[in-house]
Amino acid sequence: GSVVCPPGLPADWLTQIADRVSIVTDGEPVFLTPYELDEIDAVVTAARVACADTGTIVLDGAPDQGRRAITLVPDTHVCVVEVDQVVHLLPEAVTVLAQHPERPLTWISGPSATSDIELNRVEGVHGPRNLHVIVAG
Repeated sequence: GSVVCPPGLPADWLTQIADRVSIVTDGEPVFLTPYELDEIDAVVTAARVACADTGTIVLDGAPDQGRRAITLVPDTHVCVVEVDQVVHLLPEAVTVLAQHPERPLTWISGPSATSDIELNRVEGVHGPRNLHVIVAG
């Protein structure tokens, strides 16, 4: 398989899988095209903050999270959240995010899904089908 990661992701996060998958870094000076991202199996990122009450993680485009496209195109997103990044309620998360108001935000509360008028659930319509959150620390 293959994994894409943002340029600021700690290198040691991928050492245990480096011999089993192809690891591609997205970012300066080379950004992967949507077609190239579509060929990648998974993405590994960090997060800016996570909310325990709702199970929401928020990415703000920092170097360890990368640009939004890498988290939306591959079928699987693995997000590593440090214990000290977990807050209890959404207002606390908003306070953390206010420290960098210029950054674009991606709020994730589970794998991408939608339902049509007959309530047939379809996953992966506008983002990854699989989301794995690892709480570390």
